[in-house]
Parts: sequence; C-alpha cells; structure tokens
Amino acid sequence: MNNRDPFNVRRPSPASTLFRPLSHEPPAAASAAPSQSLPPAPSDRGRQRTRDMATQRHPQDMWHSSKPNGTASSSTVGEKLSGMLGTDRKAALPMYKDKPYAYPGGRRGGPWWRRKRTVGLVLASLAGLSWWLGILSPLAAATGGGARKGGKASGWRLLGKSSAAVWEERAETVREAFRVSFKDYETHGWGDDEYHPVAKSGRKMTPKGLGWIIVDSLDTMMLMNLTAELEHARQWIHTELSYDQDHDVSTFETTIRMLGGLLSAHYLSTAFPGVYAPVSDGLSDDLYIEKATDLADRLLGAFDTQSGVPLASVNLHTRKGIPSHADAGASSTAEATSVQLELKYLAKLTGEEHYWSKAEHVMQVLDAQAPTDGLVPIFIYADRGAFRGNNIRLGSRGDSYYEYLIKQYLQTSQQESVYEDMWKESMAGIKKHLITYSSPSNFTVLAERPNGLDKALSPKMDHLVCFLPGTIALAATAGLPLAQARKLPSWSAQQDEDMALARELMKTCWGMYTTNPTGLAGEITYFNLHTPPLMYADAPTTSQGIQRPRSPKTFARLPTNFPGAKESRAIGADDYIVQAGDTHNLQRPETVESLFYMWRITGDEVYRSWGWEMFEAFRRFTVVPDGMGYSSVGDVKKVPPPLRDNMESFWLAETLKYFFLLFSDDAILPLTDVVFNTEAHAFPRFEMGKLFKTGWERKARVVAELATEVLGEAGGEATGVVGGAVEAGGGAAGAFKEAVNAVTGVAGAVGEGAAVVGEGAAAVVGEAGEVAMKAAQAAGGMVTKAAGAS
Repeated sequence: MNNRDPFNVRRPSPASTLFRPLSHEPPAAASAAPSQSLPPAPSDRGRQRTRDMATQRHPQDMWHSSKPNGTASSSTVGEKLSGMLGTDRKAALPMYKDKPYAYPGGRRGGPWWRRKRTVGLVLASLAGLSWWLGILSPLAAATGGGARKGGKASGWRLLGKSSAAVWEERAETVREAFRVSFKDYETHGWGDDEYHPVAKSGRKMTPKGLGWIIVDSLDTMMLMNLTAELEHARQWIHTELSYDQDHDVSTFETTIRMLGGLLSAHYLSTAFPGVYAPVSDGLSDDLYIEKATDLADRLLGAFDTQSGVPLASVNLHTRKGIPSHADAGASSTAEATSVQLELKYLAKLTGEEHYWSKAEHVMQVLDAQAPTDGLVPIFIYADRGAFRGNNIRLGSRGDSYYEYLIKQYLQTSQQESVYEDMWKESMAGIKKHLITYSSPSNFTVLAERPNGLDKALSPKMDHLVCFLPGTIALAATAGLPLAQARKLPSWSAQQDEDMALARELMKTCWGMYTTNPTGLAGEITYFNLHTPPLMYADAPTTSQGIQRPRSPKTFARLPTNFPGAKESRAIGADDYIVQAGDTHNLQRPETVESLFYMWRITGDEVYRSWGWEMFEAFRRFTVVPDGMGYSSVGDVKKVPPPLRDNMESFWLAETLKYFFLLFSDDAILPLTDVVFNTEAHAFPRFEMGKLFKTGWERKARVVAELATEVLGEAGGEATGVVGGAVEAGGGAAGAFKEAVNAVTGVAGAVGEGAAVVGEGAAAVVGEAGEVAMKAAQAAGGMVTKAAGAS
C-alpha cells in the first residue's frame, strides 16, 4: 500500500491487472465472482474532505505527501517501465491532451517498428526488465539470481509476484467487499445483532439489540476510512444503544466484541486524530469510552464468585453472573482468561484499578492450579477455581488462554515477565505433548489430548487453532521484523526454532484451504498420523542438528510413485481429512490473522499471495445470489457450496480487517505499537506506571528460585544433609520430603516459608528419631540462611 494513499482511496487502474497472478477459476456452475457483483461505491458525505485529510498522520508516523494531490514525488520502477511501454497506471489521466498514436485519426509517422525512438525504448525496457528480474544482472551469477531472501520484495515482479500498486488495488477490493456487506446490512438489518444476507432479514439478541454487528465493526470502518458508514454507526450508538437490558449475555463474547470494539474505536479516534475516518457529527469525543465503562461495570458482576473466576454469562440489568447451563456449570478456561487485555486497557484509560485487579486475579487463580507443563484443561469451576476434567487442546475453549499470555506481556511493554514465563512454559508443553506429524507428507499437526496428557493423541485441528502460527512469530520477535529482531543480543536458537515451527504450522493451516475444491477450509480438520505418532519432542539429534520430519515445500500434484499416495491427488490429499459434520465454513479469521502476522514479521511475500488466493475463494464461493453480501457456507467439499445464510460479525470485525491489513502498508498499526485482542480489536501498548502492578507472583516460580538459592549457598553441606536423611531410614526421608512440600506450599514471604519448613519437618519426624530430626533442622536452617541472603 502506498504510504501517500494510506486508505486506498484512489480508484484502481486497469493497467494494474496486467500483472495479477493467475487464479484458479471455478467450474461454470460456481457463483459469479464478486468483482462482477460489487456495485459502484456510493458517494459518501464528506468523502472528499476525508480524502484530503487522509495523508495527515500522528507526528510519530512516517506518512508524508509531497504533492497536493497526495501522489508520490517520484514514480516507482513499475510505473516508469509501464510508461515506457505505453501503459498509464493512473486512471485519473485516461488520455493525453494531444491524441495518442493509437487514437483514431491521430496516427503519425508510420508503423511503430520503423520509428527508431520507439524501438530503442522497447529494447531499453526489455533490458531494464531483465536486469530487474536478475536475468541479465552481473550480480545474478554471483548471488544465484535476483530474488531477495529474508526480506520484503521491492519494486515489482511478474509471474505472480505483484507490485505495490497491485497490493493497493487488492486492499481496495477488500474494502469494497466490506462496503457491500455493510451496506446490505444497513438496508435490511440495521440495528440487528444477527444478519441473514440471502433472506435479507435480521434478529436482535436482546429486546433492544446490542449493536453486535455495528460495534464489532467500528474500527474496521475507521481503518478503511469509511466515514459515512462510521457516522451512521455513531448516531445509532448515541441514540439507540443501551446496555441496561434485563437479559443475560456471554461474558466473554460481549467483552471481546462489544467492550473491545468500543475501546479500539476510542483508541483510533483519540491517538490518531484526523487520520482514521475523521467525523464531524457533533457527538462527544467520549462516546466510545462512556459506553465502554457502562458495559464493563455491568460485566464485572460475572466476577463476583468465591474464586474470582468469572461465570459464563451475566445479566446486564441485574449485574449478576450466571453459571453455564452445560458442563456442570463450569466456565470455559479460554473465556475466563481472555478478558484481560480489555479490562486492563480500560483500567489504564480510566485510572480505575478494580478493572485491573479483577482481570489479573483470574490469572493467579488459574496458575495456582499448577497445570502440567503449562497446558490447561478447557474447563474451570468458577466457584472454587479448580479445573474440570483433563481435556487439553488449543482449539475451542482453550485457544485464547495461550494467545493472551504473550499479549498481556506485550500490552504492558514487556514489564510483566510472569506472562512471558507462562507463555514459554506452555510452548514447551505444546512441543512436548501436542506437536506431531501427518502421514504421508509430514505436515506439522497440533493435536489434542482429550483424555489427558498421558492418554492417546487425537489428530484433530479446529480452524480456531490457526491463530497459533502468527502468535508464535509475534512472541519470538515481540512484533519486530525478523531481520531486525535477529540482530538483537537477546536473540537465541530457541527463537529460530520457534520461527521454524510457526512457518510449518502456517503451511498446515494453509493446506486446510488448498486441499478442498472450493479453496475454503472446513471448521475442523483431522489428519492421518504415523503409527506410532512421530512427536516433535522425540526428533533425533545428529551432528547436523535436530532431524525433524520435513513437509513438502508446496501443495503441488503428487508424482505417481510418491509413497503411500494415490494417483492424481494433490499433496496433502492423503493427509487432510474433513469429516461430513465439519465441512462448513463460518468465515473465520484465524488463518488470515496468522498470514498477516507472518507477512509483517518475516516479509515473505508468499503469505500475502496465499492470503489473496484465500480472499478470492471467499469472494467467489460465499457471495449471495444478488451479489450484495457474503454468507457462511455449508460444505467446502461441494462446488458451489450451499449457503448457510448467515453473516458473522467477525466477517467484518476480523476476517476482512486482517485481509485489508495484510494487503496494506505496514505503517498502519505497527506490531511494535499495538496488540490485537482475540476479536482483532487494536489496543495500544503502554507502560504500567505507578498505579498498576502485576500484583501476584507464581508460586512455582518462588519455590524454584528458593531451591536454586539453597543449593548455591549450601553447596556440599546440602549434599551431606540429604545423605544423612537417607541414612536415617524411611522416617528421615519422609521428613525431608515433607520439608520440601512445606516450602512448596508457602505462598507468602520466603522467610515465612522457612519457618513453615522447620515446623512441618518437626511435626513429621517425631517418631523417626534424633538423627532424622537433626537432618530436618539442618534443611530448615539452610532455607533460612538462603532467605536471609535474599
């Protein structure tokens, strides 16, 4: 995306389509591509004013315009070459003032091949093109070709590697898809919380409606500079939206969509004045934050439990939490631990510490359950703060717990190391217990352990799991471009390993799309696994390093002699399995979300290209019959797929937003400045300041540090004491074990822990004899000494 046209308001040029990559065309029975169905953009009130203001930018950003019309002061190489070849990319100048040679009646000087100047220009253009592509470059032989590695492509390329101008056009195409979807909703379902684009009808979730679609898509309108749509939404929020309704709502969904949407809109409108769809509607600048505060106060009733873990639902009028009607009343672990970004940002905005403490206490309660290797069961009882069952997965009910660990660390400018520690522990557990490989192609699979970590793997991946590749990359570089992050002194082999895992998981998620005839993913995908499963953690180490299974580089056709593969099948066709009940596609964002992160962090244009193919599949197969909207589909294995007649709010809030950001300039919301919540709403990173603090410390972490200090201080003395305890017999050994357990159980100060050690040891060894008592007392003395040193 051009920095000088950050919102893609220029009309796309016909010339830019010349270098598009070839796309798969569906059979004739398929729905028409929305490129034929998208109507002309309606005129927006204030649109020209907004375009004039679009180049204004917060002083810290780097968008500047050198000409009144906002065009670049110097043309790109692609534009210069296009000009030499007689093609103008600027649709605003369809014809020269003097008639071009091709214009009827304007031919001059005979055939073009007889004009030396033209011949010279053509030859020079071809030579320049060859040099640019590395074909005739003197550096080609030395470097192995002209392609850049490890960075973003510059200039323009043919054969599917598009120019910046084409990516601008593609971002504009996404913008038009949003406009069409939202206009249809405005016309037929305004104010409704659900919308059915085929039937042209909607439904409210509460008596007055919650603005489920309107509020969730606010920041997408702003980023896309859709001023007229935003003004209409603001008027509805001002005059119609009330959260004082006697109705129960999902604590989690209302937080991430409604509270998150309002907070993100507040952030964009206040931190970037005059940039993102500026409005002059006379409404208060505090419209968003006032609604957000009112909603948050009502949601906090869900946290009024004995443990502090929120209940699944809350009544907005009574402000009383309501347990889940299923799962024995337990809350979803992911839902209880994925409201923290929203409440902590609200606390920072308002200075109200109770939002912060409510959110953070949930994390303390959960971590106190000491989940094995950082992997949490997917249910937790709100009344007593204990896990229910032992189902371990990163799909539904588990996913955003892990996502919010690293994002909480980044949100507070990497000041809360407890969340980084929890993330790293979880990542190690994921690699140890859940990562395996498909058969026969060795795609990396993030499996499930539905009956506990010591039971069999389930080779199942929800589409929801595909948030993880991008999140791993975000954690590895903290949002920095990979090339820049690798130069930091803190960069390690562990981060390189994580980036390699992110790439492989991204490829697996992309395969969920390519292996279906529509190019769309099903809701759940299963995999054929090796027997027994090949586990990531079991890969052998040789002189060449760790030897993990390798997957194919592409999803091309299989050779007929490929082991275990059937003839004329695409790579992956024998690995991926979509069962009959899982073939629906709900317009989910997780894969394009990860593509966005992977593009921003690695600069590898393949992720943009995959994203464009994916977007074309959505346009082609989810468009409704009148071409005026998009719907989820019922079967990605059928061409064309049957429509489910439902437009999810996250189609506007997440999926189209991530497509737009993927194809737009990286200067929009740099990953080093923001964190996105699990509904793609952007919040700023901030310093905690004096008012806020983490407020808790991991119990396991305290004990580990204490043990390290003990061993460091006592040295050989510790060895002697342990040996004496063992010699004293079973009673002494039990005393020593009880002493350690006593230390582990201490949640207070280290000194208090030392006292408990001594008391616990003395109580247990009463019958073990004098030798055992001395051993236990010696152990307690060591701990006390270490505590004093600390």
